[in-house]
Amino acid sequence: MDKIFTTYPHQFVGYWGYGSQSELANLFHKVVSSYQYTKWQYNDLLNIAYIYHPLDSQTSRYQAENLFSGEQIASISASGIQNLPDVWVNIGQDNSLILVREAFGRVPLYWTQQGEVIWFASRLQLLLPIVENPQVSVAGLYSYNCFSYVSTPLTPVHQIFAVSAGVEMIWQCYPQSRTISLIKAEKILEWREYTEQIRDEATAISQLQTLLKDGIYRQTQDLKDETVGIFLSGGLDSSVVAALLVQAGVKVRAYTLDFGAAGIPEYPYAEQVAEFLNIPLVKVPATPDKIQQVLIPTVKALDIPFGDGVTAPLYLLYQAASQETRIIFNGEGGDQLFAGWTNKPLIAAGVYQGQHPQQKETFIQQYMRTFHRLWGYEARVYQPEFYAQIQDLHPEDWLQTALDEELCPSLLHRLRRATLMLKGARNIHPRATNLGFAHDLFVRSPFCDLPLAKWTFRLSGELCLQGACEKYILKRAVENWLPPEIVWRQKRGMGVPLTSWCMNEFWHDLGTWLNPGILRAENRFYPDIAVKIIAGNLGGSIQGRRIGEILWLLIIWEIWRIEVLGEQPGKKSWNHPFWLPPWLWRKYKSY
Repeated sequence: MDKIFTTYPHQFVGYWGYGSQSELANLFHKVVSSYQYTKWQYNDLLNIAYIYHPLDSQTSRYQAENLFSGEQIASISASGIQNLPDVWVNIGQDNSLILVREAFGRVPLYWTQQGEVIWFASRLQLLLPIVENPQVSVAGLYSYNCFSYVSTPLTPVHQIFAVSAGVEMIWQCYPQSRTISLIKAEKILEWREYTEQIRDEATAISQLQTLLKDGIYRQTQDLKDETVGIFLSGGLDSSVVAALLVQAGVKVRAYTLDFGAAGIPEYPYAEQVAEFLNIPLVKVPATPDKIQQVLIPTVKALDIPFGDGVTAPLYLLYQAASQETRIIFNGEGGDQLFAGWTNKPLIAAGVYQGQHPQQKETFIQQYMRTFHRLWGYEARVYQPEFYAQIQDLHPEDWLQTALDEELCPSLLHRLRRATLMLKGARNIHPRATNLGFAHDLFVRSPFCDLPLAKWTFRLSGELCLQGACEKYILKRAVENWLPPEIVWRQKRGMGVPLTSWCMNEFWHDLGTWLNPGILRAENRFYPDIAVKIIAGNLGGSIQGRRIGEILWLLIIWEIWRIEVLGEQPGKKSWNHPFWLPPWLWRKYKSY
């Protein structure tokens, strides 16, 4: 079958199965009619459409540029490299439906069953018109509040599900009875530790340098003379990607965030790298007023709620880059592959657990705490009705597969497997792609390279973590490519000043975003939760930066459920302190 190839990102939506052809066609038209799209009817069972921009968009460049034959009926590549698809749809010889998602999770894939029909799409919003009166998934929301992302195969919407990263799902059709059934849902790739481990440092350095250069070649061989962007934080991973691009002879333009006086200044490191590599650097201001302007567009672009505070600042980066390029590179995935800084407390916990097996918390429970969200605070967070609905849900179960000891017996490999499957595939990579696609940008993540990722599971633990030095072998491999203070400096996360913003510039907005009257009517969170958080009364560990992180988690959810899902907010209340000047409230609380 012929398929469309475009030089800009696209989405797809389709259906497969048995039903009234006229009703299905009308519903399909309802979904796609507000977009520029190209539609095929593959056979009597399958209809599919590539979705481009909304009709009211000024962009009209999404026409078929050429047609080509391929193995998949439909596919999407986050990178824009057509032979590296991230999700795809196929039809088996027996007319079975096959949905597949690659292991890094760069592009989402959703499905819902309505009668004897499977509807599928690369964006959840494309499936909302299919579900009659879509409702919030209790498990999906609980998962979001535990992790800041929704744990697949859950989604935030009841009856809509996600294909998990690295999974193939197959439905069989039965023509005589005109019925369908799911016959297979299994992994197509498992991250697993190899028996023979590389222990020689020189060998590992040589092999890693070759793998990095081979990976960047695969991601740049289609480029001609165009300039690409790189999101350059000044951290090791993005700096390595920038160096590799320069070594490959690619024209590079770097973009970095500036949070001003309130944030932890990281852009000086980005400036140092850009100067060392002799590439231009664009500093993108991420001020409170700019964040507020893009907050709703960010939530809509993300499609499903992602509660990390970096999303709106990243939206600003994509927005700036989209004015000058169509391809953006990032350093995402480096922490997952090379046991970045977030693994340190877990390694200590694992060692302690082995020496004290009778302690109260299990290792998985300790892993849960590394997300620093609302797990463990349920009785203080949720109203009674919602609290009762989550009593049979155990978030630890959503981590069990990722922390499989049989596939990764050693602790460090097990933690790397978990971060690849959880924080990478369920959070970092899909949100990066969604934000990029919203700005017509293809997103390329050189650390999401299958040969490289598999190779890292051959590394002995001491080559990843040597003493207190994380990502040791990566640093050794690239130490001559970058300034030493960039390679060997201690890792810090992106310093988004959420708490400062919420306690100052966003103070009055909290009275709108987390209004107690609206929360009371929603009947999920306690109405005074925002006040408890800023007062430090929700829990002992929710202090300092955690205050802003938890508030942001809730803000994103509230905007998503109203702006994307379409829930109607309740009546606002004035029974909150956010209409007062923040200094006056703090003075009042001090008495």
